[in-house]
Amino acid sequence: MLIEVKNLAKKYSAKANYTIEDINLEGDAGEIIGILGHNGAGKSTTIKCITGMHPYEKGTIRIGGCDLAEDPIGAKQNFGYVSDEFTLFEKMTGYEFINFMADIYKVSVEDRKKRVDKFQELFALGDSIYNQISSYSHGMKQKISLMGALIHNPKVFILDEPMVGLDPYTSNQVKNYFKQHSEEGNLVLFSSHNLDVVAKLCNRVYIIDQGRILEVIDMDEFHKTGKDLENYFLSITKRVAKV
Repeated sequence: MLIEVKNLAKKYSAKANYTIEDINLEGDAGEIIGILGHNGAGKSTTIKCITGMHPYEKGTIRIGGCDLAEDPIGAKQNFGYVSDEFTLFEKMTGYEFINFMADIYKVSVEDRKKRVDKFQELFALGDSIYNQISSYSHGMKQKISLMGALIHNPKVFILDEPMVGLDPYTSNQVKNYFKQHSEEGNLVLFSSHNLDVVAKLCNRVYIIDQGRILEVIDMDEFHKTGKDLENYFLSITKRVAKV
């Protein structure tokens, strides 16, 4: 497995209740995995624990075979991450930022040039890549974040609400890239409120509600039922809310 999360639990203070608890999640090469949940359900907390941004009280996380707690650098070398609140060095140009990320991951000059050319075609930043990031629109900052996270061709690509701020053309390009990346033997894991995108792209979907995994859906089997994912999601989360 490229990602294995077992019995993960996180709370933000000693006296607080657990924000997430007993989270079990896995994903392997060739898969696109989606995480669904209402605001406050625990999606972002789960992802931030998986990426090492937040410490956690219980459980184990392994990425690319490396235990995040025991070998954090080894685990983090295996993934690229784009958050829903991406933070960039705004005095850098886009090109400088991508090269900075390439240096961190020790990407060769030859490989980074090929990948920058590839991502320029994908995201169509044009000459704006040489402008300061502080001048970028929200959508352009999202694009440069994606390029920086992918420059080392990670085995695992983790994203929190990846389509926010993207124009329809770029959103479609990103979805196509997700498919291509998974078909090359990699894993894509993302959270989203866009149930249509999740339904079309994902092999498996984890629904989180009130900090726990409510259901795991095999999308191949789900599509055979003829059900609509949005209606199903709303029906089971409403039912839980009433209990």
